[in-house]
Amino acid sequence: MRHLLRRIGFYLVALWVSVTLNFLIPHLSPGNPAQALMSRLKGKVSPQAQHALEISLGVNHDPLWSQYLQYINNLLHGNLGVSITYLPTPVSQVIGQDLPWTLVLVGVALVISFVVGTVLGIIVVWWRGSFSDVVFTPFFTFLSAIPYFWLALVLLYILGSQLNWFPIHGGYDTDNTVPGFNLDFILSAAQYAILPAITIVIGSIAAWMLGMRNAMVTTLSEDYVMMAEAKGLPSWRVMFTYGARNAILPNITAFALSLGFVVSGSLLTEIVFSYPGIGFAILQAVDNLDYALLQGIFLVITVAVLGANFLADLLYVVLDPRVRIGRS
Repeated sequence: MRHLLRRIGFYLVALWVSVTLNFLIPHLSPGNPAQALMSRLKGKVSPQAQHALEISLGVNHDPLWSQYLQYINNLLHGNLGVSITYLPTPVSQVIGQDLPWTLVLVGVALVISFVVGTVLGIIVVWWRGSFSDVVFTPFFTFLSAIPYFWLALVLLYILGSQLNWFPIHGGYDTDNTVPGFNLDFILSAAQYAILPAITIVIGSIAAWMLGMRNAMVTTLSEDYVMMAEAKGLPSWRVMFTYGARNAILPNITAFALSLGFVVSGSLLTEIVFSYPGIGFAILQAVDNLDYALLQGIFLVITVAVLGANFLADLLYVVLDPRVRIGRS
């Protein structure tokens, strides 16, 4: 219990530091959202119009400490400001619209690549030196070296443009479907998500397989594994109960971190496929100098990463008896 309280305190401090940095970086930069929007307008804009726009965007010229207190108060009330890109839509509404697309696409693809990669890592170690080890290991090592955006472009050209198996851009059929919880929209969204999901799975499965393979090779040389084999336990039990259970711990940590970054989306993949997720929203926010939207997205990413790390700490206590003994 004491350890849990310490970890909660640590993550609360980390969250406060992240929120503070998220506030300071845009506020210490020159200019403000109103000036960025005015710079894109043709013609001279009166000071009164600029002042009115600053008020609508939540820009003020109070002392920095006063702005910081207002920022914290707005966060506690769920007010993340107004997006310039989607003016006058609030940032929280923009994130609420884009986040589900990324969570479904990247989340499902991540879980698939983690499960398949981990299982393949166990298989190639189980039959070390066999055909599967000789073929899978170098093949997936080659895949891990392929950049995401290049793989996305290749699949987009071959499977989308040439073979016409999948749509090549967007998140759903805008002509024949209406967004909502209905079968036509769900099937259309699933069809548009297949090709980006394949890109993410192929690009990330190698890291999980190689990581699990290397951890398994190291774990199987430990004394407790050799003792289990000396006792005459079945090989499958030694492999899974003594080998895989301990070897998977580093992958669990990496998986928890990856779950946190699911919120940020696979930026390059979403850009290549024009997929309406958080990654594509980040690109639009950067192009339009949309500070409020960037702040809101980075805050959501921060909370997701900290939450995923906290869940990884809890999972470690469940999976590793040594951790429970050391912290009791």
